[in-house]
Amino acid sequence: MHQTWRKSSHSGNEGNCVEVAIERTVGVRDSKAPAAGQLTVSRQAWSAALRRLR
Repeated sequence: MHQTWRKSSHSGNEGNCVEVAIERTVGVRDSKAPAAGQLTVSRQAWSAALRRLR
């Protein structure tokens, strides 16, 4: 399955950020090392994490 990875517009061009791919699940990876793998969580877990971070 092809994933579309996105990063925050607040990240600039530094590359020091995480990228997120939202499909049936949510993939999170390091933008500097995308080949190192990803963390995959449910959409519900991702939403809960964002609510806590705000």
